[in-house]
Amino acid sequence: MSTSTTASVSTHILDTSVGRPAQGVAVRLAARSGREADWQALGGSATDADGRCKDLPAPPEGTTHVRLDFEVEPYLEKSAIEKSAIEQADAQQDAPANRDSGAVFFPEVVITFAVTPGEHYHVPLLLNPFGYSVYRGS
Repeated sequence: MSTSTTASVSTHILDTSVGRPAQGVAVRLAARSGREADWQALGGSATDADGRCKDLPAPPEGTTHVRLDFEVEPYLEKSAIEKSAIEQADAQQDAPANRDSGAVFFPEVVITFAVTPGEHYHVPLLLNPFGYSVYRGS
């Protein structure tokens, strides 16, 4: 929760390739107090069944920038395996073969943003195997 001297941060992930929350994605939070300052690791969490991290640590007083590091590779690998099994079960004889190498294109997503004391920042991540988008939510 933010106070008049600190900011607060929350996030969630929606897997747009399946239209569901992304569960079990590790998220780390870091903060710094100025553009030239070193990043301070604050801890992390993992997304719940609703794709949300409800227990990210609060940035310390004086924070000007926050970084969220989403470790999406394990989630995307697992999703690709599950999707492949479903596609193989549903495949028609004439269907073209999937020629993907199986490698995850974005193994991690790192989002850095500026913060103001007293403000809450909700930063949703819309994720799919070959792209992502973020925005300041509410």
